[in-house]
Amino acid sequence: MGRKPRSSKQTRQLLTALATDAGRWRHGYDISQQTGLKSGTLYPLLMRLSDQGWLEARWTEPEREGRPPRHEYRLTDAGAALAREQAAAEVRRSEEAMKGAVLA
Repeated sequence: MGRKPRSSKQTRQLLTALATDAGRWRHGYDISQQTGLKSGTLYPLLMRLSDQGWLEARWTEPEREGRPPRHEYRLTDAGAALAREQAAAEVRRSEEAMKGAVLA
């Protein structure tokens, strides 16, 4: 397993989107539609997270003749645990920010 990915906003968005149904295989286009991430941001993230062992990737045959094969992605067990960990950290940060705003 690779080191934990940088916790950029885009990485958190991607992990959150994939965690909504962690066991389901998803196409990059579908993920892009859900997250709003552009291909130049999304696909390097998908490749990096896959190389680090947080995602699984596979090729699938086209649904219609004449279409190219497509990559599908899903979280590994470790990736799902990372997504849960980052979601919990986000909740803690939000709670701390709200407490700080109330005290101010």
